[in-house]
Amino acid sequence: MVKVENMTTSSGNSVKNQFVILDTADRINYLQSYNSIIVKIDQDNKVYLDAKYWNYSTTTSKYRNMYLHETRKETEKKIESGEYILIDLN
Repeated sequence: MVKVENMTTSSGNSVKNQFVILDTADRINYLQSYNSIIVKIDQDNKVYLDAKYWNYSTTTSKYRNMYLHETRKETEKKIESGEYILIDLN
């Protein structure tokens, strides 16, 4: 089963064009910004970022940071260390 939900702000308001996709059967989570998948977290909690869109715009970055609970600098360090993998998600 797949569930799609709008992201929410810290005050609980829905965020337009930012979606969390939950594939409950395969236990995979995605962050979609507008029409692009930005983040995939697999059943082993391995994080994949879209190589082209992970840092595409200020809006995308803002909600990616919220989704991953970290800053852009922390994300970049994890990419450099190999903890996060850049791939084509679109």
